[in-house]
Amino acid sequence: MQTIGGLLIFVLDIWAIASIFNSKVETGTKILWILLVLILPLIGFLIWFFAGPRGNTTT
Repeated sequence: MQTIGGLLIFVLDIWAIASIFNSKVETGTKILWILLVLILPLIGFLIWFFAGPRGNTTT
């Protein structure tokens, strides 16, 4: 079970980082958000999910 949980957190963090990278915020802000997700994988993801920048979702 630990492996599945770790893999799930890893995939969600990659998704968060990709979304942050594609957002329209300034570069410094992107770096800070990405560092938060990398340093605190679960907590950083949760903070990003509720308060972080989103990628460009308009088509």
